[in-house]
Amino acid sequence: MSSEKEIQALNFIEQMIDKDLAEGKHDGQVHTRFPPHPNGYLHIGHAKSICLNFGLAEKYNGKCNLRFDDTNPEKEDIEYINSIKEDIKWLGYSWDNELYASDYFGELYNYAVQLIKSGKAYVDDNSAEKISEERGTPTAPGKPSEYRARSIDENLSLFEAMKNGEFDEGVRVLRAKIDMASPIMQMRDPVIYRVKKANHHRTGSDWCIYPTYDFAHGQSDALEKVTHSLCTLEFASHRPLYDWFINELDLYPSKQTEFARLNLSYTIVSKRKLKELVEGNHVEGWDDPRMPTLAAIRRRGYTADAIRNFASKIGVAKRDGVSDVALLEHSVREDLNKKASRVLGVLNPIKLIITNYPEGQTEMLPAVNNPEDESAGKREIPFGREVYIERDDFMEDPPKKYFRMGPEREVRLKYAYIVKCTGFKKNEAGDVEEVYAEYDSDTKSGQDTTGKKVKGTLGWVSAEHAVDAEVRLYDRLFSTENLNDIDDDFKNHLNPNSLTIMSDAKVEPSVGKMASGTQFQFERLGYFIIDKDSSDSKPRINRTVSLRDNWAKQNK
Repeated sequence: MSSEKEIQALNFIEQMIDKDLAEGKHDGQVHTRFPPHPNGYLHIGHAKSICLNFGLAEKYNGKCNLRFDDTNPEKEDIEYINSIKEDIKWLGYSWDNELYASDYFGELYNYAVQLIKSGKAYVDDNSAEKISEERGTPTAPGKPSEYRARSIDENLSLFEAMKNGEFDEGVRVLRAKIDMASPIMQMRDPVIYRVKKANHHRTGSDWCIYPTYDFAHGQSDALEKVTHSLCTLEFASHRPLYDWFINELDLYPSKQTEFARLNLSYTIVSKRKLKELVEGNHVEGWDDPRMPTLAAIRRRGYTADAIRNFASKIGVAKRDGVSDVALLEHSVREDLNKKASRVLGVLNPIKLIITNYPEGQTEMLPAVNNPEDESAGKREIPFGREVYIERDDFMEDPPKKYFRMGPEREVRLKYAYIVKCTGFKKNEAGDVEEVYAEYDSDTKSGQDTTGKKVKGTLGWVSAEHAVDAEVRLYDRLFSTENLNDIDDDFKNHLNPNSLTIMSDAKVEPSVGKMASGTQFQFERLGYFIIDKDSSDSKPRINRTVSLRDNWAKQNK
């Protein structure tokens, strides 16, 4: 028996499942499902549902089906189906059965006939606009349709004619006959079948009528004997209808339970709005690394472990809220800190010439691959008289608390030597184009016997051995924290600085040999990944996340 502490540690869904199992419900089985619409790419909000449904099945040694809700043929595509399956596998889950609502089109049609025969459904000739108008308002009852009293025989005949393609789209629909005065709008004779003369990706032209989501969802759950049908809170008002269909049709008593969806700061989690961004060319596609789709964040370098850890940290709640995207970014840093190899890269280079270092000499210096993982070992990096450093790491007139390079200042070059700035050269535009320094040969890292202490350590890349690269610095796509509270067009809140391209970056030689998808940390700069569109001649590199969260400071 669980202790009080253990019960408190469980989320409310786990407590419900424990109670069901203790009472012997569902023959001691736990069977969940993940039911996406194949009309777009999955986003970070779906990741929470994936982790919840598949995670519960794993925890209770149960089953989780992947069931595509493919009842809207004109909006569905095999491209989306394939991407959804790839996303789930990437997150580390596998489904027990791959199913489709279209698997049940025959059964669903028969259920609709069963409702007609019991006087619980009728064919309505009214337009969608009139049906909506007659449904009333939350404070005023609806008005019964003039076709509500049609005979069972007429309804059966008309519904069969709908199935046979004898009517155009919008001419007739099938509605459940429930209660036009119900305080729950969804119970006011909802449409359960409509004519759609569109080719279906699986059934082709076999059907020209399709069930609505509300009619297909609960019955599909029942046919699969789903014990716990988990939906986000926006479907709470649909639960009475879900139960009504199951009761009227005398089906397996699947049960719907709602939980809070994932709303993330500075992020849109709506497939419709994300599609608007793609089609309006505000981003470079569904997998643009600024997008919150799972395909995009995978391309950006977010890890599956980080996503699962984030889902665990935010937990499962009964009320909607907004989770801080900084927590997601922290989860990514936390994971990559353990896994990512360290390399040297300079994004905005300026040349540093060490004037007293022998010309033409190159030495190989040992560098630690990952200080968090001894088994990662070491590598060697080339060092010579000329190196690149970050332009921001030099100031000709630095303030007191600036600990990087400036005239007469000493810094350590990571893994190399202490150098002292002796001068610099400007171009005609007045910009510094070269910095000069002298090194102390007795200060070699790991062999320093001088006892010298410096406050600044700089990253660098050997100029002779540097590999040219394009580095894309991705930031948050939106500049407004809570996009749920805005009154204007959400696109007005796009962050104009969400992408900065550093086209003249210099990276150490090992980076030029990395395959696409390789993740690493540019020391002192952040975590990065080799992009899928990278070329051998010039690597394309995406920033996954900076080393620290500077967003709050920048936007005060």
